[in-house]
Amino acid sequence: MPETITSRDAARFPIIASCTLLGLYLFFKIFSQEYINLLLSMYFFVLGILALSHTISPLMNKFFPANFPNRQYQLLFTQGSGENKEEIINYEFDTKDLVCLGLSSIVGVWYLLRKHWIANNLFGLAFSLNGVELLHLNNVSTGCILLGGLFIYDIFWVFGTNVMVTVAKSFEAPIKLVFPQDLLEKGLEADNFAMLGLGDIVIPGIFIALLLRFDISLKKNTHTYFYTSFAAYIFGLGLTIFIMHIFKHAQPALLYLVPACIGFPVLVALAKGEVTEMFSYESSAEILPHTPRLTHFPTVSGSPASLADSMQQKLAGPRRRRPQNPSAIGRSRKLKMGLHKPNLSSICRCPATSWHHQAQRKWNQQPV
Repeated sequence: MPETITSRDAARFPIIASCTLLGLYLFFKIFSQEYINLLLSMYFFVLGILALSHTISPLMNKFFPANFPNRQYQLLFTQGSGENKEEIINYEFDTKDLVCLGLSSIVGVWYLLRKHWIANNLFGLAFSLNGVELLHLNNVSTGCILLGGLFIYDIFWVFGTNVMVTVAKSFEAPIKLVFPQDLLEKGLEADNFAMLGLGDIVIPGIFIALLLRFDISLKKNTHTYFYTSFAAYIFGLGLTIFIMHIFKHAQPALLYLVPACIGFPVLVALAKGEVTEMFSYESSAEILPHTPRLTHFPTVSGSPASLADSMQQKLAGPRRRRPQNPSAIGRSRKLKMGLHKPNLSSICRCPATSWHHQAQRKWNQQPV
């Protein structure tokens, strides 16, 4: 299920990320790096297989023939018994999903045994796509808070200390994309890599996805802000690689990505006169993909007390309908002829409220 990041979450995100990064750094300093990476490899082996299977499933469905024997399965895991039974896992899948899971498992075994950079990047791309899909920003202001906080976070931990670089080099897990710098010399067996953290992909990615939803909300059949922010991301990433090559030092990618991804769309909004619309846009009210929503609400009337009474009557069982006596029939005929005062309690159906009793008394004082 997609999770929406609020402004409060965005403000706390750099603090939580800093504590996590520092904790990992201390773990690598105190405990053996070999055992930590072994534990993390098993964890990301399982997580990577599931993420990659979920990512390639829509693509693989196009290659299955129409007569493919596809069967439905359900994995149900409960806790307790009787009235206290609680569902822990309730997952539905089919034969096609099992095929995708099998192919992803081959990549997982390849990564677990060889730690090859291609297997690492496949898992890393799967994590990134799932992260952009499952995390949503509710408005542009929240996105600016998140990107601004991580902008400072990235600069501090890269330039101010060696914590970020140490953890990135010691952490043997698909939390980064690696690019072989000696690919032409050694081919697929390259071992000299440049690294790009998944946070540098996911965080700008969810902001770009927000701008895509903003484009759709304008209903102009154009994706101006999406293409602008996407081009800005490519420009910022290229600038990062260029600066890193010139100074021969690790660079915080968000130092260049954040100003580009925020600045370019804002300049476009200024030119088009849509700055107010951009910053007042709220995506939480829209239907997001893979998010079930209640689109039809039942109509209820009456006071809370009357609704509670009706619920109790339904729980107690159906009541027998009493036959209408002749006097009641006569009153209904008089009411139609305008010779009888109507009973407002039966019209309002709100016996627990006080306003209709006052109206009833005022009505009784008037002559017919």
